[in-house]
Amino acid sequence: MTARERREQLLTVGRALFAEKGFEGTSVEEIASRADVSKPVVYEHFGGKEGMYAVIVDREVEALLGALTGALAQKAHPRQLVERAALALLGYIEDSPDGFRILARDSPVAQASGTFSSLLGDVSAQVEGLLAEQFRKRGLDPVVAPVYSQMLVGMVALAGQHWADVREPSKQVVAAHLVNLAWNGLSSLERRPGLPSD
Repeated sequence: MTARERREQLLTVGRALFAEKGFEGTSVEEIASRADVSKPVVYEHFGGKEGMYAVIVDREVEALLGALTGALAQKAHPRQLVERAALALLGYIEDSPDGFRILARDSPVAQASGTFSSLLGDVSAQVEGLLAEQFRKRGLDPVVAPVYSQMLVGMVALAGQHWADVREPSKQVVAAHLVNLAWNGLSSLERRPGLPSD
């Protein structure tokens, strides 16, 4: 194998182990054994499991953020944007279950910019801009757009985490229900919401 092929092989093995056992449950010895190499080969390529894990997390963050950003970047009706974002997340989970397990675990060794929560923060910032624009158009206060973007992204992310484990109903059905709840809630927002006890 070339050095590049060996590196990719190690990343594939490491990714599967981190998804299965988590960062703490995975050892350099086990990575080396599954890849049929010696421990020094792992250290040579990554400096240890921390370095390998960081590369894997960076790749997964890039893939998921790319899918979500692509879904939100296109001009479309806001309801379609919610649908596209939900389908992008569920599609990533379906196509990359190991990657999603690694991201959703949010291991403390991941860089602050490479965690699932920071990725959701990036997506929330994009959603915030879209919501603020829509709030202005509808005569609603755009100052609260950050709160609504966190709620919307959090709802989709938690539903995605649940779906990653159960895989039913289909991703299209889950996305349709997410859009139903999100869109019907957003389309009926009150200008000055209050609690019944107020």
